[in-house]
Amino acid sequence: MIEFSFQTEFDLDNEVVYVDWLSRLADHYDATIDSLGYVFCDDDYVHSINLKHLDHDTYTDIITFDYGTDSVLEGEIYISIDRVKENAADLDQDFQVELRRVMSHGLLHMMGFGDQTDEEKQIMRGLEDQSLEMFHVKQ
Repeated sequence: MIEFSFQTEFDLDNEVVYVDWLSRLADHYDATIDSLGYVFCDDDYVHSINLKHLDHDTYTDIITFDYGTDSVLEGEIYISIDRVKENAADLDQDFQVELRRVMSHGLLHMMGFGDQTDEEKQIMRGLEDQSLEMFHVKQ
């Protein structure tokens, strides 16, 4: 089950399309989504989580809490809409595309993909690009 909640002035249009896409993405990597919650919030909300749970005094676009395994996904993904908007503008990217990139990024982390080293970051970016391509593919 995939659920979306909103702690800021933001609505995700066509939630069913996102549920389908994220489910197909997990299936592509032989994973099953058991319980996944996306929480869309603002910078301050994500910053407070970053401080409280990770002891990081920084702003970030996404924080992923993974409670499952690489093949059975359970967790929560917090996304700062403020950060996504700013990053999209900085990268001259459409907001919706950047949002999907960040959403897939969190899911990829839950499936065991990292981004700590330069090599991992390069691999992650490629996987995000593939994920974005899958968004428009109907099954």
